[in-house]
Amino acid sequence: MKRTLALLAFLVIAPAGAALADDDCFVPMADWQPRDAVMRLAAEKGWTVRRIKIDDGCYEIDGSDAAGQPIEVTMHPATLEVIELEYEQEDRKDRPAREEQDEKGQAND
Repeated sequence: MKRTLALLAFLVIAPAGAALADDDCFVPMADWQPRDAVMRLAAEKGWTVRRIKIDDGCYEIDGSDAAGQPIEVTMHPATLEVIELEYEQEDRKDRPAREEQDEKGQAND
C-alpha cells in the first residue's frame, strides 16, 4: 500500500517539475545562430539591445522595445523563436520627466 501511494505521489509531482523546466533550451552549440543574427532580428522588431546573454541554454536579450519600454526576451538559440517576452519595471528616476516630455510632444502634434 505504501509503495502504491509513493508511486502515485511521484506520478503527480513529476509532471509539475517537467513543466518548470520548459524554458530551458537544449541545443548543441553547433546548431546555434550567431549573436549577429540575434542583433539583426532585434533591429527588425524595433528593439534596442542593451545586452545579450545566455541563460538556461537560451539567448536572453535585455533592452527596450520600439516604444522605449524595458524588455527581457528569451529566444531559442537555433530558431531564434521568441520563447518569452517580459516587460520589465522601470526603476529609473527620469521616467516621470520623459512621460511629461512625451505628453508635450503629443499635445503639439
